[in-house]
Amino acid sequence: MSFSAEPPQADRSETVTKQAPTPPAAADGLDPGDVVALTAQLCDIESVSGNERRIADAIAALLGERAPHLAVARNGDTIVARTNLGRPQRVLIAGHLDTVPVNGNLPVWFTDAHGDAVGGQNEASTLWGRGTVDMKAGVAVQVALAIELTEPAYDVTWVWYDHEEVSSELNGLGRTLREAPELFAADLAILCEPTNARIEGGCNGTLRARVTLRGTRAHSARSWMGVNAIHRAGEMLQRLSEFTPETVRVDGLDYREGLNAVRVTGGVAGNVIPDLCEIEVNYRFAPHRSEAEAVRFVREFFADADEVAIVDLAPGARPGLDAPLAQSLVRAVGGAPSAKVGWTDVARFSALGIAAINFGPGDPLLAHADDERVPVAQIREHYAALRAWLSA
Repeated sequence: MSFSAEPPQADRSETVTKQAPTPPAAADGLDPGDVVALTAQLCDIESVSGNERRIADAIAALLGERAPHLAVARNGDTIVARTNLGRPQRVLIAGHLDTVPVNGNLPVWFTDAHGDAVGGQNEASTLWGRGTVDMKAGVAVQVALAIELTEPAYDVTWVWYDHEEVSSELNGLGRTLREAPELFAADLAILCEPTNARIEGGCNGTLRARVTLRGTRAHSARSWMGVNAIHRAGEMLQRLSEFTPETVRVDGLDYREGLNAVRVTGGVAGNVIPDLCEIEVNYRFAPHRSEAEAVRFVREFFADADEVAIVDLAPGARPGLDAPLAQSLVRAVGGAPSAKVGWTDVARFSALGIAAINFGPGDPLLAHADDERVPVAQIREHYAALRAWLSA
C-alpha cells in the first residue's frame, strides 16, 4: 500500500467501511491552542468505528497547516507523523480515533463542580460525552503537543489510528504495522488510553472461545427420547460460576485474570429438545502466559465439551517499566504504576520488542459508558506531564 498525506480513496479495501471523501483542507475549525477546547472539538466530530474519515482528514489538514516540522504519512485513516531531529532516542505516542456508538451523548457539554451544565470550562469543570474518556482527550493532547513541540528532547513518532473498537483484523495500527513497520521503530511506546493520568504497565491478554455441546433432538412431550444440549451446559456454567481467577504478579505489578461466559445460544423451537448449545467464553490472562498456554488452559477447562473453537486471541504485554525511558517517565509523572487489566494495543508494540505503557486522561471505568466524562483538570494534568517530560 502507498502512503501519502492526502486523503485515501474510498475503496481502499474490502474489509474497511467505504466512505465518501471529504475535502482535503477540512480542518473542521480545530484549534490546538487550548487542549480542553480541542478535546471538545474532536469529540464533536462523530467517529464511530468505520466513520473515522472526517476526523482523520481534520487532523491531517491541521498538521499540514501547523506542523511543517513533521513528516506525515497516511494509511487509510491512520496517520503517522514523525520528527527527524537525529536524537539518540525515539518515543512513539499513539491513540485511536474511533469510538463506540453514540447514545444521546453528543455534542459534548461541560458541567461545573456542582454538576450543573455550564456554557464553558474552568479548572473545576467536567467535560461529558462520547469519546471524552475513550480516548479523544488523549488524542487532543497528542495533537496539541505534536504541533507545539518543534524541538522535543527525543525524536517523536505521533500515531493516530482507526478501527480500534472493532475486530482486530480491521485495526488501523495493526494494518500499518504490517505494511510499513519501518515507521514504528522506537525505544518506548506510549498509548494514550485512559488511565486517570497515571502510568499503567502492559496489559492482560484476551481469548474468546466457542464451547459447543451437542445432544439429540426430540419432541418435548417425549423428552426422554432426546438429549438436551442446553441441560448439558448447566454443569459447565456452574463450573464457571465457581471459578476463582488468579491475581498474578508480573514484574512488580498485579494482573487479575478472569474467565467468564459472555453469551449462550441454543434452542430450536418451543416444543423441541435442543441438540446444540454454544457458550462463548472470554479468558483474560496475565501477560506472563503465552497465547499457547492460554489456549491449553481453556481447552483443559472445557475438556468434556464436544468442541472448543478459539475465535479470537491476542497476547498480553509485560509492564515494560524496566526500560530506562519508561523509568524516567514514571519519575516525571509520579505515583506508583499499576497494571492495565484490560487489553490494549500496547501488546502490538510489546510483540515487536518495544517497551510500551498506557498513560492518558480519563477514568477507564467510564470508557464506553453513556455517562462518559473527564475532569478538565485531568486533561491539563496529562498534557503538562507529557509536555514537561518531552521537553526535558
